[in-house]
Amino acid sequence: MEKLKTKNVFVDLTQTQAYKLMAQYEYPWEVLPHIGEFILEYGKTLSEEEYDHPADDVWIHKSCKVFPTAYINGPCIIGKDTEVRQCAFIRGNALVGEGCVVGNSTELKNVIIFNNVEVPHYNYVGDSILGYHSHMGAGSITSNIKADRKNIEIMCDGEKVATGMRKIGAILGDWVEIGCGTILNPGSIVGHNSNVYPLSMVRGYVEKESIYKKAGEVVEKY
Repeated sequence: MEKLKTKNVFVDLTQTQAYKLMAQYEYPWEVLPHIGEFILEYGKTLSEEEYDHPADDVWIHKSCKVFPTAYINGPCIIGKDTEVRQCAFIRGNALVGEGCVVGNSTELKNVIIFNNVEVPHYNYVGDSILGYHSHMGAGSITSNIKADRKNIEIMCDGEKVATGMRKIGAILGDWVEIGCGTILNPGSIVGHNSNVYPLSMVRGYVEKESIYKKAGEVVEKY
């Protein structure tokens, strides 16, 4: 399905340090199993003058503001000018870009966070990729595994696309806005420059440059 391909979901792959990894795979969910190994290899190349290395497999840019109550487990890279706030819980396999906000009590696990992304208040983001300048409103979360534990299929234009994977959270294109209290069901993909209303329950593909009001009610944004 052409709409779901990496090159069409994201506008600018260079807005993440993982752009070479992302470019290798036709579909973005195929990147997820390789995040940890990429961080371990890429971390070794980072300048000691620019990055602190406070624990095994953890690299934090010296310009970052990390609150003392935040927990950061490797493999993890946190880019320039990012803020990690009180009680944030970074479980590992997390590549966080430049100018990001990882907010109070936000949990990250197996993620690529592009530059200038905000997950600022009580968010759970697991097995997910958040594109450049995307934003998740307070309390919005990704659900990354189905109740029946079966492999995830993504609905797009009436067709089910098999992924062959049991764990996929959400994939947000560039400049996506997710409203407060929204649940992104396993395998949700939101095309770039789209908005999702607060308190929504999203499943499958949301068209780029659209406004998701509720299931079955998606309108063009422009």
